[in-house]
Amino acid sequence: MDKKYKLILVEDDNSLGYLLSEYLGMKGFVVTWAKDASEAVLKTKTNVFDLAILDVMLPDMDGFELSQKIKGINPELPFIFLTARSLKIDVLKGFSMGAVDYLKKPIDEEELVVRINALLARLVKDEEQEVQVSEYEIGDYVLSMDNFELKYNGKPIKLTGKEFDLLALLAKNKNQLCTHKEILTTVWDKNDYFNKKSLNVFISHLRKHLAHDPKLSIVNVSRRGFMLRVEGE
Repeated sequence: MDKKYKLILVEDDNSLGYLLSEYLGMKGFVVTWAKDASEAVLKTKTNVFDLAILDVMLPDMDGFELSQKIKGINPELPFIFLTARSLKIDVLKGFSMGAVDYLKKPIDEEELVVRINALLARLVKDEEQEVQVSEYEIGDYVLSMDNFELKYNGKPIKLTGKEFDLLALLAKNKNQLCTHKEILTTVWDKNDYFNKKSLNVFISHLRKHLAHDPKLSIVNVSRRGFMLRVEGE
């Protein structure tokens, strides 16, 4: 496995949670184990995951309700349900709420890994089929996604990796709000106070880089995020 996929496992049973998190870790996944729904919601707000594995029976909230809260935080995060309940109505309810798979306890660890790998492979294939943009025109600038380079009138402007990633996100969504959370989870992989402070510094750097074109501005939308505004577009 080339990429270290990040999973959040929500399981209140200490023995099963420990077993699954250790086994999945041995198989190359980066696993964050939450023991209840409240902890899972907090971790989803502050981390970026590729897949959520949710127990249906949790002490503070059932997995169905938790899945909807997680979707409110990250609508793109796929999830799998684990349950000791075998009623068909529960299985159908899980899929109707957006689950990509549904495993019944007792869990076969090898089967779980096979299903996770199959799911992630399908998601990667879908992403690869999306149209890849090679460059973004930003006023008088061009941001090359192939060369990781910003150019003004054909002359390259050196950007750090974080500056490039941040500008690429803003350019992809130009004239639209990018929330603090969206920026921090995409560029820094974590939404926290310290990265938010760093974000303000990087925004200042980008404003200097883009200062040659008066039609461009990076607008601070109070308490919400930033917008790359291009006048006339």
